[in-house]
Amino acid sequence: MIDDTYQCLTAVAGTPRGPRHLIAGGTVSALCQAYLGHGYGFDQALALLVGLLAAAETQCWKEAEPDLLAVLRGLSEDFQKAEDASKFELCQLLPLFLPPTTTVPSECLRDLQAGLARILGSKLSSWQRNPALKLAARLAHACGSTWIPAGSSGSKFLALLVNLACVEVRLALEETGSEVKEDVVTACYALMELGIQECTRCEQSLLKEPQKVQLVSIMKEAIGAVIHYLQQVGPEKQKEPFVFASVRILGAWLAEETSSLRKEVCQLLPFLVRYAKTLYEEAEEANDLSQQVANLAISPTTPGPSWPGDALRLLLPGWCHLTVEDGPREILIKEGAPSLLCKYFLQQWELTSPGHDTSVLPDSVEIGLQTCCHIFLNLVVTAPGLIKRDACFTSLMNTLMTSLPALVQQQGRLLLAANVATLGLLMARLLSTSPALQGTPASRGFFAAAILFLSQSHVARATPGSDQAVLALSPDYEGIWADLQELWFLGMQAFTGCVPLLPWLAPAALRSRWPQELLQLLGSVSPTSVKPEMVAAYQGVLVELARANRLCREAMRLQAGEETASHYRMAALEQCLSEP
Repeated sequence: MIDDTYQCLTAVAGTPRGPRHLIAGGTVSALCQAYLGHGYGFDQALALLVGLLAAAETQCWKEAEPDLLAVLRGLSEDFQKAEDASKFELCQLLPLFLPPTTTVPSECLRDLQAGLARILGSKLSSWQRNPALKLAARLAHACGSTWIPAGSSGSKFLALLVNLACVEVRLALEETGSEVKEDVVTACYALMELGIQECTRCEQSLLKEPQKVQLVSIMKEAIGAVIHYLQQVGPEKQKEPFVFASVRILGAWLAEETSSLRKEVCQLLPFLVRYAKTLYEEAEEANDLSQQVANLAISPTTPGPSWPGDALRLLLPGWCHLTVEDGPREILIKEGAPSLLCKYFLQQWELTSPGHDTSVLPDSVEIGLQTCCHIFLNLVVTAPGLIKRDACFTSLMNTLMTSLPALVQQQGRLLLAANVATLGLLMARLLSTSPALQGTPASRGFFAAAILFLSQSHVARATPGSDQAVLALSPDYEGIWADLQELWFLGMQAFTGCVPLLPWLAPAALRSRWPQELLQLLGSVSPTSVKPEMVAAYQGVLVELARANRLCREAMRLQAGEETASHYRMAALEQCLSEP
């Protein structure tokens, strides 16, 4: 009777709508209990569970999470204790029982790591090793490095994992023409990515410095094999998930390391630009922003059905480093990367605009926008002629101007607002003759918002036991000042440069009362609490405003500007205010 029951359930599960009906009817919980009870036919219960999880993983976990976690605990314990060939079979089963969203129980992680350490520390054939690597990759994707214990044993295990992954990648990709086991190599990519993260982690890294040096050298050779493979990819293969996975691991490497393999990377750049452009244009043709959002968080171990992926997002950090260097930057410009990046930025910006549910967006969208801004900042500084002649930057400038006023008012988005404000100010200096910047409502709104960002960074703060306040960071700025300060100083410098180029800007600044409030702030705090670089930044803005407009000079004098300038030894401002 039990055999007949399993036969019926298996037949239903094999139909198109069968899994959905079985899951809704409580079959998953029943099968879990049957397996955990180890009664007659429990192995058939496990086989059915595997089929249902493969067909509808999310629905299974939604309906029977506690029971599935109990099965995972049992399988993990069996895996840790197994001394025979069953441990290799469990390696293949266990990835299916790792929850997609729920945290894996700590006791399961301990058992899984111990079992993997015993397997991978032995001499194995590929059919025994590959499932273990795939299980480790799933754990790395789900838990990062938290499943690996701290201390000597953990660091040795992680080094072994990354080493094995790199060897597998080289063996698979260096031999031109050989058949690549894409699922295994993709799993190795995930382990390499974990190695990159740990090698670049400054605090609480599992690895010691000598281990990091050794692993970076080993990973460099594996990345060389990835580059070699990508150089062979023709147009007919560009839409394959494995190519995307290969670009992903290369992007992760370039985000941290661009000095090694520089010649090989430069040779590959034209392909990377074309590849990113192909995937971007295909997604754009589909015109389905919700699908593009779904593609932003593709697992490195299981590419999944959503295709094409967002290749540009993966390449942005590396391109940010490469645009600083003359050779790679020239290649990127020649291949049309700036124009592509402008289009991508505008498309991603649309995802965050009113009318779209920003709560479902992954953090990578906002980080991607910030990284785009950094690339554009590099181009503004190193290739100003490109900004002036390429029409795409005019469209970008218009978007920055219309977006910043709302952005600076939004909680939790100060860092993005800083990027947008600073980039816009630097671009405005280069595009100052553009009709869009001649006192239009959009340009006035942008500069008012930029002034808001620059002016609200510091406040006067009272100190116990002292009559005089000190200059201190505003609460909103304090927690992120390490990431913000370079942008703030650059923004102050760029605003200063815009004042003589845009005649309407000084009167607009005066109406905002920024120069008066700035002098009032400096007058209310102890000069010793204001760092020299702050004094220089403030003086730069005040001097240019005073030089540009007589009313500004008069307003500054009324705000004790000359006296404040004397206190802070702002010789240029003092001289400017002493003139009629």
